[in-house]
Amino acid sequence: MGTFLSELQRFDEIQYKNALGTATMDTVKQVLNKRVIELEDVAVLLSPAADQCLEEMAMRAHVKRTQHFGKAVVLYTPLYLANHCVNGCTYCGYNVHHKINRHILSTDEIEKEAQAISATGLKHILVLTGESAHHTPVSYIVDAVRILKKYFESISIEIYPLTQEEYNQVIEAGVDGLTIYQEVYEPSIYDMVHVSGPKKDYEFRINAPERAAKEGIRSVNVGALLGLDDWRLEAFKTAWHAAYLQKKYPELELAVSLPRIRPHVGGFQVDHPVDDRAFVQIMLAIGCFLPSVGLTLSTREKAEFRNNLVPLGATKLSAGVSTAVGGHSSEDASDAQFEISDTRSVEEMQSFLLSIGYQPVFKDWFDMNDSRMEKPTC
Repeated sequence: MGTFLSELQRFDEIQYKNALGTATMDTVKQVLNKRVIELEDVAVLLSPAADQCLEEMAMRAHVKRTQHFGKAVVLYTPLYLANHCVNGCTYCGYNVHHKINRHILSTDEIEKEAQAISATGLKHILVLTGESAHHTPVSYIVDAVRILKKYFESISIEIYPLTQEEYNQVIEAGVDGLTIYQEVYEPSIYDMVHVSGPKKDYEFRINAPERAAKEGIRSVNVGALLGLDDWRLEAFKTAWHAAYLQKKYPELELAVSLPRIRPHVGGFQVDHPVDDRAFVQIMLAIGCFLPSVGLTLSTREKAEFRNNLVPLGATKLSAGVSTAVGGHSSEDASDAQFEISDTRSVEEMQSFLLSIGYQPVFKDWFDMNDSRMEKPTC
């Protein structure tokens, strides 16, 4: 079998633009009345005509996604291990040329961060680094994960893409989830915004989720950094990517993230802004197309906006967030990767979810081989 890249290279732009441009409100409603929504229908749901049908899309997304996920929302938080990076990405605060305060957590500092986060009750964590195999080699990631396993039931990573053998190493250490954004699916724009460094290798990055899947990772979260290209096209390709992975690796727990570019050091100017209404349309289109695929919303979005999106199908929310290295346990943390918009604590997020009839979930799975096995807790 091929890879998603080989699928993407057969993208029929003419057919896509035709579906986008000829869609009417009646066409959109016809799609929403289908038992199963197909990939070609996603262009219709992302069309200008669908902007007038957001309420109908929201109703379908709410019903179908509630059937799969109930009213449960998993809470997690990111833990930044390091912010050293060797890439020259125009849109990122970690750009190798930016003069920022950089730091790598020691084993003692990792333990302190883990203790601080664990005290909030969270059992799901997302481990992040800048993209530098030199400063944070796989051996460092493995050592960090072994420490974190003492405190957390689910450890996902958002680091530089690894080889298949390296994914095997981190999975053996205790990693069960991978978050990796392609950033932008259009190769020419990808090449332009990734000025220098190993991240310029488009093919190695886009095939990373499959390398991890082949090694048996439990969950994969994909997405595009909204703002780098036309949002309709990026949303379509993101949905396609998730659908491809779901079909090829049915054992995977799949999720999609919808990160929008936030202010950071360097002041990158967004060429393709995504307003709130467009964001909602993207979320609903993907949610209707892939009702059993999770939707992750980070604190890049404002608190009130995230509140309104929960009933539309969000399944995972970050809380108690710091994007600085050491930001959970130290007042002398590094510079943040980007500014967050929702500063609520874990307790505040929990209270909000309960107030609208949703269940905040701190632990939604367990390893049958784990001697600490217990019933899932909420």
